[in-house]
Amino acid sequence: MSDPGPEDATLSLHEDPDGFLYTVVEGDLSDDMAREIAAACKRLSDSGREVLVLSDTRRVGTILPSARKVMASEMRAVRFDAIALFGASFAVRVISTLAAKSVQILTQQSYPVQFFDTEAEARAWLGAQRDALRARRRPVA
Repeated sequence: MSDPGPEDATLSLHEDPDGFLYTVVEGDLSDDMAREIAAACKRLSDSGREVLVLSDTRRVGTILPSARKVMASEMRAVRFDAIALFGASFAVRVISTLAAKSVQILTQQSYPVQFFDTEAEARAWLGAQRDALRARRRPVA
């Protein structure tokens, strides 16, 4: 079976029970997919909730240059807290790191982005990031 190309690529996007925005792209990441991911992140950010992204990148194909531009442009207004990606190929790691750095430069915001081999490792790390954020935000008695 071959990898999905641009015409049959799919995006699955939902908030899971842990409060993580869970994304799965199978095939090439298109401009429309990038817009949909950016819009979901923006909705979370605008709500005041944590923006914790858990991304399954095992079946990502090419991250199209135009999709990278869309993400950089549309994620300027998003306040990210942490991003965990698992299963990424070397090429996806490089492109994702560059994309995250460009968004961080444009927004003058720093947030952790980590890569993991498994979903369990990514979930554990993201949960620890969430717990640390909440502990810092707790009022001191």
